[in-house]
Amino acid sequence: MASIATTIVKVSSLSVALTVTLLGLSRAQEQIHLGPNHNHNHNNHPSVASIPSLGFGTWNLDKSNTSDAVSIAIQTGYRHLDCAAAYSNEKEVGNGIKEGLDTIGLDRSSVWITSKLWNDHHQTDQVEQALDKTLDDLGLEYLDLYLMHWPVTSSGGRNYIDYVDTWLAMEKLLDTGKVRHIGVSNFSPHQLKQLIDQTTIKPSVHQFELHPYLQQVDFVQWHKNNGISVTAYSPLANLNPRYGSPGNSKDAPPSLLVNEDVTKIAKEHGCTNAQVALAWGMGRGYSVIPKSQHADRIKENFASVKCKLEEEDYKTIGKLGQQYLKRFNNPSDSWDVRLYEGLEDA
Repeated sequence: MASIATTIVKVSSLSVALTVTLLGLSRAQEQIHLGPNHNHNHNNHPSVASIPSLGFGTWNLDKSNTSDAVSIAIQTGYRHLDCAAAYSNEKEVGNGIKEGLDTIGLDRSSVWITSKLWNDHHQTDQVEQALDKTLDDLGLEYLDLYLMHWPVTSSGGRNYIDYVDTWLAMEKLLDTGKVRHIGVSNFSPHQLKQLIDQTTIKPSVHQFELHPYLQQVDFVQWHKNNGISVTAYSPLANLNPRYGSPGNSKDAPPSLLVNEDVTKIAKEHGCTNAQVALAWGMGRGYSVIPKSQHADRIKENFASVKCKLEEEDYKTIGKLGQQYLKRFNNPSDSWDVRLYEGLEDA
């Protein structure tokens, strides 16, 4: 069984440090500050936390080399890891976290780690149980951020919109020391406003799909205005094979790797297309969490922190969101629930 551990010789601490320096570690660790409404100082934890703007995603990582991929990511310089119980690989991710940190001599506090509560544990008496399972699988004592993965409860063989009571149970987690911040993922504007109106603690972070084909300009700005940090999943759009084959239409936009406008920008700045897409996301003021199982792509994505875009580049990429408006992750039909109400390409 091939693993990236066999295709990449484990790098020594010295050579990793050199690679990280060359790739611009300092910018990768630029932080997105949580606003003053997040100053819930539980158990004497710092009252203001920060999320590195470039993270490493773990969705769809094959279990056969998940641990190696996560370890390589940490050794390369990533200090933000995104996980979830639903990805069914948190044990492997946890092994990779330990190996990566041990290899370069860092401790747990050096890395921001996010995980998510799945739909089948929305009942109030199940929320902490789910967190405990995630912590055990990851081999951690606490999470920096725990997200409600969807505003959807799965129970009794059906799915339905339900999240307020679940959020109230998540609020209590902040007093346990097991979680430092809580947030949401995949909420609509109405759902997010209702959550804020009916609960005590505003989400620290909202994670949702963002890329050049789904830019959600107004929604991103709303979060900035309301002091909620944003993390973009699928920042490379349809490079994920789960999203089907790229094409050349609104229903199937071209891969960002061959998009002519992105390619032109990449050539002008000496970057790759993927680096342009990631730099564009970070430049808009939110964190991005690309994933890859290949060491060369893990390092390529990390180098996006050195890709500097001009104002004209942002205008060019902005037009792609009108030409190829496309949301790739929408389980509304399969779950028989209405998601993303009021948002682009719902």
